[in-house]
Amino acid sequence: MVGYAWCLPKNPFGGPRPGLHSAPVRRRTRIDTQSNMSAQQQKTYSARPEDITHNWWVVDAEGMVLGRLAAEVAKVIRGKHKPMYTPHMDTGDYVVVINASKVRVTGRKAEQKEYFRHTGYMGHEKFTAFADMLAKHPERVIEKAVYGMLPKTALARTHLRRKLRVFAGAAHDHVAQKPQPLVLDAAKGA
Repeated sequence: MVGYAWCLPKNPFGGPRPGLHSAPVRRRTRIDTQSNMSAQQQKTYSARPEDITHNWWVVDAEGMVLGRLAAEVAKVIRGKHKPMYTPHMDTGDYVVVINASKVRVTGRKAEQKEYFRHTGYMGHEKFTAFADMLAKHPERVIEKAVYGMLPKTALARTHLRRKLRVFAGAAHDHVAQKPQPLVLDAAKGA
């Protein structure tokens, strides 16, 4: 003990350095270890493909705030609303959004928000105003907002992006899937 005492830190409150004159450590016996492990051991749940069921939901976007709507839809597509959520598995549901042309934004975003794209040539960036995008392609407004809230992984690119179906009007093509109405109270506010 004396040989390595010089490298131990000094005790700021006075007294001996830690480790030199400390109390003896109580060793656990085999019985203590087994009883503690059985009481505290928990298994991490990971969803398996045979356990996953995908439901269909329909959301009416009329009068809803774009960002709040997109956040809730992304959560359902990813599967975070289910207790069986597993990050690396596709546990989410399909979402059909209707009345995309009647979505709203808060503040001055209607005049100031722009969508960016690039042609591939130097200096050829293109900006589309929110009002123009909403008039010409209202589906893309919601798609871009939801896709921006999904993870940028292979799972999101191959599976999760295909779970969103957006329609400008009240009619949609997925009546055969019998989608249930999804009520989003958070998107109505502000």
